[in-house]
Amino acid sequence: MNAVPISYYLVLSAILFGLGVVAFVFKRNIITIFMAIELMLNAVNLAFVAFARSFNQLDGLIFVFFVIVVAAAEAAVGLAIVIAIVHNRQTLNIERVNLLKF
Repeated sequence: MNAVPISYYLVLSAILFGLGVVAFVFKRNIITIFMAIELMLNAVNLAFVAFARSFNQLDGLIFVFFVIVVAAAEAAVGLAIVIAIVHNRQTLNIERVNLLKF
């Protein structure tokens, strides 16, 4: 049985992470920025799983579990903040949200 080489998974992970970085830098919608962060976290998870599978270690899978927990907490808290911002400012544009200015 031919297995897929680890380099394929790492290239895919790097591409996904790069797409997440590009979306994070250039998009101005708060929801899109959160989606870009989630994409970057999933790219890191893919790399952890690929390394764990290739070296037959469970350490990478434990890290994946913690990254998923952090991503879930980030999504819950982040979306609650987004809902509060939309309720107060009626916009999702990151440039028009200036809550810290007087």
